[in-house]
Parts: sequence; structure tokens; C-alpha cells
Amino acid sequence: MENNIIFVGEGRSFPGLFRKALKIDNSEVHWVREDLRLKNGESMEVMARIRYRQTLEKATIYQFENGFYMEFENPQSAIAEGQFASWYIDDELIGSGVIS
Repeated sequence: MENNIIFVGEGRSFPGLFRKALKIDNSEVHWVREDLRLKNGESMEVMARIRYRQTLEKATIYQFENGFYMEFENPQSAIAEGQFASWYIDDELIGSGVIS
């Protein structure tokens, strides 16, 4: 913590807990299906989750030189650095990565 500041909000529905997008450093992206690996500038529609046993959610993944991005159709609660995001086509795991 650079400034030693903590932000708090009341309840699970606090608006500040919800985000539609996340970033994964390129070095932390792991593809199970190498044949589907995105090239720079490409995107793909997937189903994704950010926590164990979470219902799969519609998302789009993007690959850029400066990182890998995931944008959900609906805002997700409490996306946190260090958690894993995983993405699927149908029920098949395609890849995963550590959220930065």
C-alpha cells in the first residue's frame, strides 16, 4: 500500500464491489488448448468464472501486447488480485490465469 488507505463499503451489494473487467499479465496466462491461444489484437467469446464453483458467465477475452483482458457481460462482485480467472468453451476448460 503506497498511501496506507483502506476503502470500506456496507453489504454484499455495495456498488464499489462490482467490476465488468479484469487484467491478467501475459506471463500469468495459461492455455490448456494451445490451438486456441489468442494472438495480439484478437478476441474470443467465452464462458468464464473468477471463483471455484461459480456459475459460468458470458465474457469476452482480449489479447494485447500489454496484457490479457477479460470483460464480463454482467458486473462481477469482488474481483481480487491473486484470484484465478478461468475461461471455457461450452464445458471445456480452455485456459486460466492469475488476476493482476
